[in-house]
Amino acid sequence: MARETVTEVRVRYGETDQMGVVYHANYIVWCELGRTEYIRECGMSYAELERTGTKLAVTDLTLRLLASARYDDIVRIATRLAGLRSRAVEFSYEITRPADGLRIATARTTLTPLSADGRVIALPAAVKTLLERDPFVG
Repeated sequence: MARETVTEVRVRYGETDQMGVVYHANYIVWCELGRTEYIRECGMSYAELERTGTKLAVTDLTLRLLASARYDDIVRIATRLAGLRSRAVEFSYEITRPADGLRIATARTTLTPLSADGRVIALPAAVKTLLERDPFVG
């Protein structure tokens, strides 16, 4: 079974347009929230990852909007590791409204590891091991 991190947020007024519908760019922010919580649940905060000299830059993003989230809705962001290579980490996301199970959006991001000075590097072995670890084993 694949590791999945679930994060819930309540839609804030400032995340919506005049019609009370979530502005599309906020889904990208929610993906970042899910991704950073995923990394934290693996055993390292994103801040700790950066302190090791590695940054993860989003280099590809796809977002498919399927329905509208609205002001004051609770939305659930399910985040999964979708791929792991020496120079790329891929995550997939499913955003739903738990109140009725409505699937609101799906997304996928690819992140490239960078050194502190912005050069593309291989993902450090310790970080790769952390992300690959079986969540159901000690």
